[in-house]
Amino acid sequence: MLADHASAAAGDVFAWRSAGATMQRAHGVGRLGFALRDGRTAVMTCYQEAGLRIRMPRVEPGAPLEAVVINTAGGITGGDRFTLDIDAGEGTRAVVTSQAAEKVYRSSGAVGTFSTAIRVGQGASMAWLPQEAILFDGSALDRSLDITMAADSTVLAVESVVFGRLARGESVATGRLFDRWRIRRGGRLVYAEGLRFDGAVAARLDAKACAAGAIAAASLVLVAADAEQRVDTVRERTEALCERGVEAGVSGFDGMLSLRLLARDPFAMRTGLVDILEHLHGPLPRVWSC
Repeated sequence: MLADHASAAAGDVFAWRSAGATMQRAHGVGRLGFALRDGRTAVMTCYQEAGLRIRMPRVEPGAPLEAVVINTAGGITGGDRFTLDIDAGEGTRAVVTSQAAEKVYRSSGAVGTFSTAIRVGQGASMAWLPQEAILFDGSALDRSLDITMAADSTVLAVESVVFGRLARGESVATGRLFDRWRIRRGGRLVYAEGLRFDGAVAARLDAKACAAGAIAAASLVLVAADAEQRVDTVRERTEALCERGVEAGVSGFDGMLSLRLLARDPFAMRTGLVDILEHLHGPLPRVWSC
């Protein structure tokens, strides 16, 4: 499957143009800190710099605190730099999402980066639920997710990517994507993966051993005390996805649940992912319904 580390062949390097090396680039920094106040999750730190903004919508009583990250640059292109740091203190419950799908535009020479670091304290619950990244032809993105969690905390994390806008007949003939995950629980590395495309993206997606023509992919990981016990119910929900042309695989191991999705139709993948997220998490942030 696509998420299982499709990589560029040796010596195949994307020919980045150097003309944009001196052009002005966007950057953004966000820092969020949650802690308990009178038994309820509250925002203790909220730092916003340049192109990243953070908003806190009202939520229903008893629901986790919600934060929405907004990229005011309107997308990412080569040379842009964004970093987000989240600290969920002991006993807190929070969900962090993005305002909309992140567009990654054609690069004029460099690689754009978005780095997210999340720390989850004892007994805390954190859901990292950004919407999909849409890659344009010639785009270049390095994206990383580093999660450090206590042994008894809960984390639900998802990342998804779409190669081109299907409704506009677009494809990603060439480009670069490097997606890196690291999850540490109780001081031990429990999950690590890397996905890399560099060069002829569309040709590799068409290969049967890679994506067999799929242009959308998602990875989901649940780390929780009951994660492995939820595999069967999630697998039942993926059966309906297969009927809509979405390839799915789910497994449980070492206190984790891992789900992979592949699809030729990005909307079919998104609707299936929403169904599974609602099953695992409950009602999603309103921005997911826009």
